[in-house]
This record gives sequence, structure tokens and C-alpha cells, in this order.
Amino acid sequence: MPRALAIIQARMTSSRLPGKVLMDLAGKPALQRMIERVRPARLLDGIVVATTSLVSDDPVAELCANLDVPCFRGDEQDVLGRYAGAARAFDADPVLRLTADCPMHDPGVIDAAIALFRNSGCDYASNAVKRTFPDGLDVEVMSLAALERSDREARHPLLREHVTLYIRGTRPDYGAGDFSRADLLNDTDLSALRWTLDTADDLARIRRFFAVLPEGFSWRDALARNAELH
Repeated sequence: MPRALAIIQARMTSSRLPGKVLMDLAGKPALQRMIERVRPARLLDGIVVATTSLVSDDPVAELCANLDVPCFRGDEQDVLGRYAGAARAFDADPVLRLTADCPMHDPGVIDAAIALFRNSGCDYASNAVKRTFPDGLDVEVMSLAALERSDREARHPLLREHVTLYIRGTRPDYGAGDFSRADLLNDTDLSALRWTLDTADDLARIRRFFAVLPEGFSWRDALARNAELH
């Protein structure tokens, strides 16, 4: 049966902070922390990590094996194809796109996105187009049909690298599909807050959150301490 699966894209070769997905956060690799934070989402049926077939990403696959998390490996540049392949391999529908630079992600936000997708009947729901949540809580939910159509039709390299550009329709100069969309919005615009892991400064900041907040903290807990920890 089709399942709501979160596919987390992860690779070791980040240009700004190589190896960030396995850097230490309070005694565990960042990717493991993220998996542990995503897993409690009530409307989620499972998690798959999508990494590349490069030897440099063997440690990502090894971590997944140790955590008993399925891992799908594919082309480094064709991330759209990698997502579609992972979705088909694990019978995902809908497909949630998450990125491994979000170790502070929150299961409540993920559940809200899945509920919006289901209740609206749209092809694609997210908080990543109209941004009102802190950067680092990005979640995208799409039907398998929308992902597979995008995989068939999107041809420009930019559309292959950035998985949902074709579905979003935000780059009509490269072609765009006519997909229906629903936006998950927070009641206050907090998009200026940076909780994503992309630089050494980001790593230091996120480590401060994990050092002082209790295990399983919510994004609201982080928000309450943001001024002192950011």
C-alpha cells in the first residue's frame, strides 16, 4: 500500500560545510538527530534517506544501516531522478521532501503539512514557497503522480538539481507544470530566523540549542529560547 514517506536528501560534499550531515550534535551525527526528530510525526509512515552513489557518501549509507533506516542511492546531480526512484522503490505516496540540513525539524510541522496536503486535495503542499516558518523547518509534500510527472517532463539541469522547482512553477523560463498548490503558513512571519545547517556559524548556533533544550524539544521551545541562543 502507498505510504506517506519522508525522503531526506543527504550528501557529504556540501560546498560550504563539507561533511555537515554527519557532524556532531550533542553526541550524535546531525543526520541521526534529524531522523530522531522527524520520526515521531503521527501522520508519517516512514523515513528514507536518499544519498548519492559516490564513495564519499558511503558513511551516510553506513549510518542508515546502523539506524535501520532505508537508504536509496542515485545520481549526484539528478536529485529529482533520485527522489522519484526512491519514491517508487519504497511505495511512497505522498512523498515528503526534507533536506538533511534541517536537524531542528519538528514533527508537528510535518504533520501539519501532511494534513494540509490531504485536506486540500492539492498536488503539492509546503511551507517553502510562502515562507513564514524559521529557515530549517522546510517541508514539502507532493503526490507520487506529481513527482513522477515532474521527473518525466522537467529537462533543464536546474530543474533536475532542485527537486520541486518544476512543480512549484516558480521558474517558468525553464518550463513549469500546472500543479495545484497549498501553502502552510504560520500565524507570525518568522522566516528571518535561521535554524538551518549550512555554515560553521550555523553549526555553533544549532549546537547551543541542543546543549540546553530537553530531548525532543519542539520548535516552539526553541523559539522561546531563540533570542539568547541565536
